[in-house]
Amino acid sequence: MIPIILSGGSGTRLWPLSRTQYPKQFLPLNSDLTMLQETVKRLKKVDTVNVICNEEHRFLAAEQMRQISQACSVFLEPVGRNTAPAIALAALDAVAKGKGEEPLLVLAADHVIENENAFRDAVALAEPLAVAGKFVTFGIVPTQPETGYGYIKRGSYSQAGGFQVEGFVEKPDMKTAVQYVDSGEYYWNSGMFMFRADRYLEELGKFRPDILSACQAAMQTTAADFDFIRVDADAFKACPDESIDYAVMEPLSAVDGGDSVAVVPLDAGWSDVGSWSALWDIKPKDEQNNVLSGDVIAHDTRGSLVMSDDRLITTLGVDDLIIVDTKDALLVAHKDKIQNVKAIVAEIKDNDRSEHFQHREVYRPWGKYDSIDTGERYQVKRITVKPGAKLSVQMHHHRAEHWIVVSGTAKVTVDNEERYLTENQSVYIPITAVHALENPGKVNLELIEVQSGAYLDEDDIVRFEDRYGRVE
Repeated sequence: MIPIILSGGSGTRLWPLSRTQYPKQFLPLNSDLTMLQETVKRLKKVDTVNVICNEEHRFLAAEQMRQISQACSVFLEPVGRNTAPAIALAALDAVAKGKGEEPLLVLAADHVIENENAFRDAVALAEPLAVAGKFVTFGIVPTQPETGYGYIKRGSYSQAGGFQVEGFVEKPDMKTAVQYVDSGEYYWNSGMFMFRADRYLEELGKFRPDILSACQAAMQTTAADFDFIRVDADAFKACPDESIDYAVMEPLSAVDGGDSVAVVPLDAGWSDVGSWSALWDIKPKDEQNNVLSGDVIAHDTRGSLVMSDDRLITTLGVDDLIIVDTKDALLVAHKDKIQNVKAIVAEIKDNDRSEHFQHREVYRPWGKYDSIDTGERYQVKRITVKPGAKLSVQMHHHRAEHWIVVSGTAKVTVDNEERYLTENQSVYIPITAVHALENPGKVNLELIEVQSGAYLDEDDIVRFEDRYGRVE
């Protein structure tokens, strides 16, 4: 089978840790691995995976696959168009490679599954159904009534390990959710699927030919760049925004009495980690029912989640709070109100602030930088360059820069003059000087950059050469 991992989305309900430029699927929320890495690891041994993500996240996805030594192809969406078009890209690629009859295993990159053996058993049950042409969805056996999930109603007869799907239902109110769970006939809709690539394109063409034609046009001019597969941006932008549930699964289950759609029950400790309270639910807790992470001292505190990024957090005499601290933002909320964090993110965005978009610490393909101080005409960054990595050959119209090496060795080029700098040495980069920075060593290069000038934003960069494909 061909694993397809959907890695879009911004994860705003897990702000301030999850940001537009660094959403929750790239964060290590449940273990030392990120959620994307956990999704791949639970597949055990697979030759390669297909990751579908926003172009802005391409280096994050590729680097995290490199860290776990996983071969991959990364499909880059120029804009988000929901799950139906994203899966169509992967299906078209499979058919073009002569693999149209192979099942696609479609997974979200941001789910937690505690019992991985149960997950793999469910996948094994689904595979022969998918090979036979069925559309298989994985239904989560509910542990309690939930109003935040859609539900799948199973039919009256089984299909070799799965059940006929009688219908998909929208998120219910609590009274209806209780009835669903008590009946034993309903599952949570997990958003995980398995079906053949050719069958998906066949049914998508019946129900949403507009989506199929737009994706076909987008795939006609693909361009390979490292592990990245770029599609035609204009063609994909013209594609309608639609989920696979609305585009294919629901209409298909309605037209043939559910014969083409099967649900395989999955009872494996699943969570979509859709909120901070959901993360509290699945994490190990101390004797006071707290989840504490980082530098935290909690006295007379119960039922709370407290996460510190890099400084001490202390609590005293509080219950049922969510406290999440990052370098540039702090969230304090009651667990009962945590679903409304999206309203805070919306207000931050409406006020033209940046805390919803990216962290103070920003990751790049060559390493990362941390904006540690900013004034009216200056900015100070701590820059980390990975061994062997090089920043683009660039210049600035409005700012000069000083680089002071803290540790490691820097190879610096300024207007075609090369020099090597080591600990405690520095260099000045004048305005309009063409310059580059490279780490020729075997350990991380750490340096302090002091920018000064009338305009300090990141768009004052003119790139002449770049090994990461960022030159226009």
